[in-house]
Amino acid sequence: MHPSFSVIFFTTLSGLGYGLWIWSATALLHYGSQRGVHYLLPLALGVLPVTAGLLSSTLHLGRPLRAWRAFSQWRSSWLSREGVLAVLAFLPWAFVVGSALFGQGVPAWAMKTALVALVLLSLATLVCTAMIYASLKPIPAWRHWAVLPAYLGFALLTGGLAAVALYARSEWPGTLAQYGLPALALLLGGLKWRYWRDIDRGPLPAGRASALGLPAGREIRVFERPHTEANFITREMGFVLARKHGRRLRAIALLLFAGLPALLGLLAFLPASGPSAPLLGLAAGCALLGAIVERWLFFAQARHLVTLYY
Repeated sequence: MHPSFSVIFFTTLSGLGYGLWIWSATALLHYGSQRGVHYLLPLALGVLPVTAGLLSSTLHLGRPLRAWRAFSQWRSSWLSREGVLAVLAFLPWAFVVGSALFGQGVPAWAMKTALVALVLLSLATLVCTAMIYASLKPIPAWRHWAVLPAYLGFALLTGGLAAVALYARSEWPGTLAQYGLPALALLLGGLKWRYWRDIDRGPLPAGRASALGLPAGREIRVFERPHTEANFITREMGFVLARKHGRRLRAIALLLFAGLPALLGLLAFLPASGPSAPLLGLAAGCALLGAIVERWLFFAQARHLVTLYY
């Protein structure tokens, strides 16, 4: 598949933003919502990558102004469900931020309900985004069982590292942040290594013979190509990445989103004075860059079954 940078930025930036909402809303639920602006700031800042990611997704459309039509197919389309849930997630976020800044005497139960709704809607939106790809049968690499947990893992890792960097001078970053996020980075690295190994070894579930109703072992050759020049299918579905480049990019991605965040995350908590915000911020930046490289590979190394006939 041809990697579209608008979709890559959408999946990585929105994942970072939703992860930041999940972690910061959880921190507010645990410590209370009346802890000062430094507890509200990460939650408020999360709207920037979420909005930027959602807007960048429309750039891949032929007619972005008609993107609103995608909301009408929520009964059958994961993309439509994603759009509906993404919009709904802004409602509890606006309530929490608005109540904290301007609301006086907002009941504690209302604030907690909004925070729980924000966490659940963020998780549901991430699941829908992952299922857009995991539900596509013509692309076997995206049907792998690791696609959904890996997508959630990248959102929680990048958003979590950004959250602990912003919360570094408060009381929230504790044992979970100190050991949980480095462990998540390493676990995510192992998950992606398993995914890459499986898609390299796994044969395509269909072939030219199956399209003609012939036995799978029968060798079918294309006598004449169905086109005389490049077209949409060859550009979008027939993108091929050299194996040596793929191996090199995989190693770079693993170093960026697994190795360096795990190391920097552990080093950030070594000083006795408290966690180091610069090291945590650097870890978050490395994880985001690694996620971008991984997402590029996710598209570039996915083979569409239509390429068997071109």
